[in-house]
Amino acid sequence: MNDKISEILDLCVESNVHFLRLQFTDIDGIIKNVEVPESQFRKALSGEVMFDGSSIEGFTRIEESDMLLSPDLDTFAVFPWESEYGRIGRLICDVSLPDGSAFPGCPRAVLKRQVARAAGLGLRVMVGPEAEFFLLQCDDAGNPVRETHDKGGYFDLSPMDRGEEGRRDIVLALEAMGYEVEAAHHEVAPGQHEIDFRYVEAVEAADNIVTFKFVVKKVALMHGLHATFMPKPIADAAGSGMHTHFSMFNSSDENVFFDDRDSHGLSLTARGFMAGVLQHARGFVAVTNPLVNSYKRLVPGFEAPVNVAWSMKNRSPLLRVPAARENGTRCEIRVPDPSCNPYLALAVMLAAGLDGMEKKMDCGEPVNRNIFSMSGREKKRLKITELPDSLCAALDCMEKDDVVRDALGEHVFNHLLLNKRREWEQYIKVIHPWEVDRYLDRY
Repeated sequence: MNDKISEILDLCVESNVHFLRLQFTDIDGIIKNVEVPESQFRKALSGEVMFDGSSIEGFTRIEESDMLLSPDLDTFAVFPWESEYGRIGRLICDVSLPDGSAFPGCPRAVLKRQVARAAGLGLRVMVGPEAEFFLLQCDDAGNPVRETHDKGGYFDLSPMDRGEEGRRDIVLALEAMGYEVEAAHHEVAPGQHEIDFRYVEAVEAADNIVTFKFVVKKVALMHGLHATFMPKPIADAAGSGMHTHFSMFNSSDENVFFDDRDSHGLSLTARGFMAGVLQHARGFVAVTNPLVNSYKRLVPGFEAPVNVAWSMKNRSPLLRVPAARENGTRCEIRVPDPSCNPYLALAVMLAAGLDGMEKKMDCGEPVNRNIFSMSGREKKRLKITELPDSLCAALDCMEKDDVVRDALGEHVFNHLLLNKRREWEQYIKVIHPWEVDRYLDRY
């Protein structure tokens, strides 16, 4: 430990780092940080910095306010931007109680518990996220407006795609921080973009998503734009998803999802994992899609999944198995959106998959036809159900799912449920412009 601390301190000197951000997320996935000056680096690296947890959403009561930041030293990185203050370093932290024990409300710890559960089965969980976002214009005061930066479409080039320079700057910033980016491109909707990471172990993947969202917003500001991970900012355009690829490897570095004896190349482990995801999708969607606005994306007609089924040849179901096999065998869960807390979202999806594996569930045969074009009777015959159509309905499903509850733990589960019930109550009290336009004159 002391060697690692010394190594980081040396890197800070070499990189002209004069401030260090100790970063964590609250239950809603909002990035928080405590920044310390150079004189406090050793104390911070030793996990001796405390903060007032009563001010953070879903953390502690007033009488239990002191919390400890326990940095993961392997997450040290330096932001590539330099100012008159030099450069800023970053460490991602677990939140601990004052005695150093794990805090049950720490989202990162929630994911670590599920990763440890998989490790108990001799498995490493690998995750590859694909987070989409919109680049919007700003008014003269610098406030975002719902006007996209360009009119481009899927895989377009300039001049239709006017976001390519911003995407390049985002990629360069991420690479400077040590991230491996696989691809970047314009997405389906005007002003919509996607940047894909190479798959890594689950906790690192969640860390990467959090850093990615910060870097995207920072670079957008530098270009005079506003980046948003809101799932559906524009009504008549496709929303932003965060398709998430899962695979698992054993101690011999073999992909346990692959089996060349199966007609689909999928092992019983893969089929169990997928069955668990399908079984609990209605229960975990309030975590993977946590906003009122999330359910404006999950509607037919925009390629977002609304059907609980799996496929190999089309993108209408919730879960898809890409064509790659052997070490590339994986399943793509298409329902999450980028507004989620990535630690909690990965935790509940993983918990669902592990439940299916442990109970030896089977996902059945793939649905390789376009489900959007099926009749209700046909979907019923194939036992295809639909996701909840609102945050309220999703919370009702979550309350009934013990696997999701156990994965989150009582502290996070109860606070998340309370936060989101309040959000729904606030939403339904508001008279929205659509209602006024439709009903005011008519009735």
